[in-house]
Amino acid sequence: MILIDGKKEAAKLRENLKKEVSDLKGKFNKVPGLTVILIGEMVPSKIYVRNKEKSAIEVGLKSEVIKYPEDVKEEVVLEKIKELNKDETVSGILVQLPLPKHINKQKVIETISPDKDVDGLHPMNVGNLSSGYQGSIPCTPLGCYLLIKNVEPNLTGKKAVMIGRSNLNGKAMAQLLLQEDCTVTITHSKTKDLKAECLAADIIVAAVGITELVRGDWVKKDAIVIDVGINKTEKGIVGDVAFDEVSKVAKALTPVPGGVGPMTIACLLKNTIECFKRSQKN
Repeated sequence: MILIDGKKEAAKLRENLKKEVSDLKGKFNKVPGLTVILIGEMVPSKIYVRNKEKSAIEVGLKSEVIKYPEDVKEEVVLEKIKELNKDETVSGILVQLPLPKHINKQKVIETISPDKDVDGLHPMNVGNLSSGYQGSIPCTPLGCYLLIKNVEPNLTGKKAVMIGRSNLNGKAMAQLLLQEDCTVTITHSKTKDLKAECLAADIIVAAVGITELVRGDWVKKDAIVIDVGINKTEKGIVGDVAFDEVSKVAKALTPVPGGVGPMTIACLLKNTIECFKRSQKN
């Protein structure tokens, strides 16, 4: 079985991006800039943002983090986003989710310019992805897609099953694999026979947040299994896939941690650079 090493693949991607930033600096005499807005004191969010900032600096991006207290007024955040939309030194804007309850997530996402939406969550970018047009792709599905393509470059005709239908993962992942000529099924909590759907799949992407949901007898021999789940248990962090069982049948499998997570941040940097490149053409 191939253990898909997300840390190693993310390091390779960052190395390529570092070279690309250096080339862009030579060509345009400026570098892409990523600005992250962090609201409140949630520890996981603070860790994510710190990792994003560290990785951005590592590849040579201009990195900025704007912090607001938990009780910041919604209009203050929206005004700041509008200001960043006009700032030519900012190529990408990311507002760290989840947001405090009094701030409307949809309003925040829709205020970010689609051209600077590095999370790929603006309705314009969601539409671009489903129409096959150019635009930002959500970072986690993009990371999963690149890991799958590393294992199997030709995905034509493969049957792919997404477990989970979130905007952040399942739906975007389905669109990416559809563009690769896969036959795609999106499953969810109301799916009748999830095990049967998984057993028919050449590719399974599990992103549902249920500890070790996908068992060894759910997976056919030589399937590629991507585990997006991050679940805290007494054993530590585990995914949505029963790793020990599935590793005996799968052709390739991502570990948790160390699989999809590192690729998500590397793809955020990739999206920032792509936004910069598109802005230079306009």
